[in-house]
Amino acid sequence: MSSTETAKPSRREQILTAAAELFARHGFHGVGIDDIGAAVGISGPALYRHFRSKDAMLGEMLTSISERLLDGGQARVDAAADAASALHSLVRWHVDFALEDPALITVQMRNLANLTDPDRRRVRTLQRRYVEVWVETIRRTVPSADEPTARAAAHAVFGLINSTPHSAHLDRDQMASLLSRMALASLTAADLAPLTA
Repeated sequence: MSSTETAKPSRREQILTAAAELFARHGFHGVGIDDIGAAVGISGPALYRHFRSKDAMLGEMLTSISERLLDGGQARVDAAADAASALHSLVRWHVDFALEDPALITVQMRNLANLTDPDRRRVRTLQRRYVEVWVETIRRTVPSADEPTARAAAHAVFGLINSTPHSAHLDRDQMASLLSRMALASLTAADLAPLTA
């Protein structure tokens, strides 16, 4: 296989992709093992060769999303030449992720409560670490922002970007540009200094 070819996804990856699409469309409880099996061309019981349960499938899916966001975000910040470049790169990373994997974004937003307790703790820990990457980057870029304000701003920007499963009415490149410009404007054009009474 040449270096320009994309590796064929493993059966496990195919199952997770199909499950994400189904969970996003019908909800976790609205999808059975047989539905997921049919989507990848195998019997429902054959899925148990790859995952011990539907809960385990969801746990791996949401843990993987959180790890990808954290690792990708941190890598982009680490590679940036300065704070402003880091924020631009971080925004574009999250925008690209949301546009490329809208089903995963939907599953992540809707199904945290359906995780087992150990998986929920793991995902929450990863999510908190990802938020901290944003908080630190915002505060380096916008010195007027204190920690609570930077945290609130990060979550507000996540809400904007993660709306893409419902708001992506332009082509992919136009939507990426629009979301990136809106997110950066909201973080840098406004005075993020804490409000005083």
